[in-house]
Amino acid sequence: MFRVGFGQDSHRFSNDATRKLVLGGVEIENESGLEGNSDGDVFIHAICAAIEQALGRTNFSVYADEMCKNGIVDSAEYLKIALSHLKENNYIINNLGISMEAKKPRILPLEDKLKDNLVKILKLDKNNIGINATSGDELTAFGRGEGIQVFVIISLIKDEKN
Repeated sequence: MFRVGFGQDSHRFSNDATRKLVLGGVEIENESGLEGNSDGDVFIHAICAAIEQALGRTNFSVYADEMCKNGIVDSAEYLKIALSHLKENNYIINNLGISMEAKKPRILPLEDKLKDNLVKILKLDKNNIGINATSGDELTAFGRGEGIQVFVIISLIKDEKN
């Protein structure tokens, strides 16, 4: 059985100089962080949303919101829940596509670092992760530098090892 999920998340940049920008579990230096109840990791949030959708489950905010209320703000912890749902349903990630709309940061210099971290977290081959980005010619608030929007498409396949 083959499944596909589509996830989206967006956050505006914070005015709080102490907030760190986290994308795909990687802290991005010299960039403003994103607003949110959590660390604002739009990559991880969109991945969680895509996994939950592919499995036919409810929105991942159901568990993320509760975790935030309990002081858990590391998005990697939310991803652990989504990955446990994959395992419970006997699925694994086949491949992952991430598309970001933002004026900053520039993704190309960060791509390998982001992919390497996602490989570690998701247990995927690096060639099964695609990341691209655009400013969209500044036609939206994201392209004008007010925040970051991320879309994720994910394909799942049955885990033949289990």
